[in-house]
Amino acid sequence: GINAEYGPFFLNSASRTHPKMVFEVSNLSKADGAQQFDTYLADFSYVNGYTPSQSDVDALKHFNEAPQAKFENLSRWWRHLSSFSDEEKASFPGSAAPAAEKKEGDDEDFDLFGDGDEEEYERELERRRKEAEEKSGKKKKELVAKSSVLFDVKPWDDTTDMKALEESVRSIEQEGLLWGAGKLVDVAYGVKKLVINAVIVDDLVSTEDIEEKIREFDEYVQSVDIAAFNKI
Repeated sequence: GINAEYGPFFLNSASRTHPKMVFEVSNLSKADGAQQFDTYLADFSYVNGYTPSQSDVDALKHFNEAPQAKFENLSRWWRHLSSFSDEEKASFPGSAAPAAEKKEGDDEDFDLFGDGDEEEYERELERRRKEAEEKSGKKKKELVAKSSVLFDVKPWDDTTDMKALEESVRSIEQEGLLWGAGKLVDVAYGVKKLVINAVIVDDLVSTEDIEEKIREFDEYVQSVDIAAFNKI
């Protein structure tokens, strides 16, 4: 089931101390920006926490090539974001990148960013999308439904090998499943639980199947719950 309260990552746990859930993309312009982002991604999966947004798209533009291998968390994020198509990235929530400056004579009778009826604005966007697709000779691709899932995995006691537990969880592989950031969180009396993020393709992966597979590692795992579930 879904936990009502989840450790240091949830904003409703006001009494707990937790890392800031938003990374300032502008910091990537600094000399140590990559290091800062890598450190942030040790706790979170995306720029704004556990759900991808246009902020991730903006951050991706700061990298013309794969990050240095020493930045393991950043490299994982870069590979994951790069796996999305342009259409999928355009569907992320948040402010989209500004449209390219239009050429003289193109759609001079319509100001895309001016005041006007919202329905007219949406119709014009759709018209332009269709025109672009016709010119390129490509059909509009259907977006793949994905979700971000946060699993809460508890061990038997404080003697459980948590490194082996996490390696076991990450050994679960199947089409449409991508493991993200993992973190050990104190429970009580020296016991820590594993909190690990995964992105799944809804039509290919069942969270119940993943939970069942995790439970099969009963040498390490006492229980597993879904701490958070967000559609992407």
